[in-house]
Amino acid sequence: MSQNIYDRSEFFEGYSRLGRSVQGLDGAAEWPALRALLPELGGRRVVDLGCGFGWFCRHAREAGAASVLGLDLSENMLARARVDTADPAITYARADLETLNLPEGGFDFAYSSLTLHYVEALARLFGVVHRALAPGGAFLFSAEHPIFTAPSAPGWSVDPAGRKVWPVDGYLEEGPRRTDWLTKGVIKQHRSIGTYLNLLIAQGFGIAHVQEWGPSDAQIAEKPVLADERLRPAFLLVAARRN
Repeated sequence: MSQNIYDRSEFFEGYSRLGRSVQGLDGAAEWPALRALLPELGGRRVVDLGCGFGWFCRHAREAGAASVLGLDLSENMLARARVDTADPAITYARADLETLNLPEGGFDFAYSSLTLHYVEALARLFGVVHRALAPGGAFLFSAEHPIFTAPSAPGWSVDPAGRKVWPVDGYLEEGPRRTDWLTKGVIKQHRSIGTYLNLLIAQGFGIAHVQEWGPSDAQIAEKPVLADERLRPAFLLVAARRN
C-alpha cells in the first residue's frame, strides 16, 4: 500500500492550514494554468485521482460534468470531502493508486493534482487510466516538478540578481526520496520529466501540452512573494489525450 501520510494527525493538521486547503482551487497558485488546460466538461464522466478535499470534484460538477468519482487513500481527506459536498452526482471512494482498477471506457476525463509524485507504479497507473478513458478522452495532471523531488547538492551560489541558487544533484537517479514536509519521513518518487512523458507515450497517450509552471506577472503583482517561484519551477503540468 502507498504511504498514507495524510492520515497522520500532524501532517493532516498542517496540510489543513495551507492556503490551497482553506481557499480551495483559488488558493493554489498553479490553478489558473491548470484551468486553462481543462477540456469541455459538460456531460463528461470525470475521475479525480487523489481528490483530497474534493475541490476539483465540485468544480467539475459546476462546469457541467455528468458524474464525478473522487478517489483518495486518506480517510481524513475523504471525510472532509463528503462533509463539504451535497451532490449525488459526486461519489467519493477510498483507493490506493498503486493497485487501482477502473472500468474500461468508464470515463471521459481523468484529473490528478499533486498526487502522482507519490506513486511508485506510475506506468501501471497510466495504463489503468488509458483503459478507463473512452476514445478521445483527456488526462490532465500536475506533479511536483522533478527539480524539487531530486536531491539538492550541498551549498548554494548567488545569481547576478543576488538570489540564492540551489544546484540539483542526482537528477537522473530515479527512485524514492525521503523528505521532511509537514512531518518527517515523507516518501516521494523522483523521476525525470522525460520519464513522465515517455511512460504516457508507452501507454498510448498523445501529449497535448507540457508546462513547467511559474507565476504570471499578474500573479506576482498581486502577491509579490510568488516571485520566488520563478527561481525554479515548482510544478509540472501535463495534458494528454487517449489515442
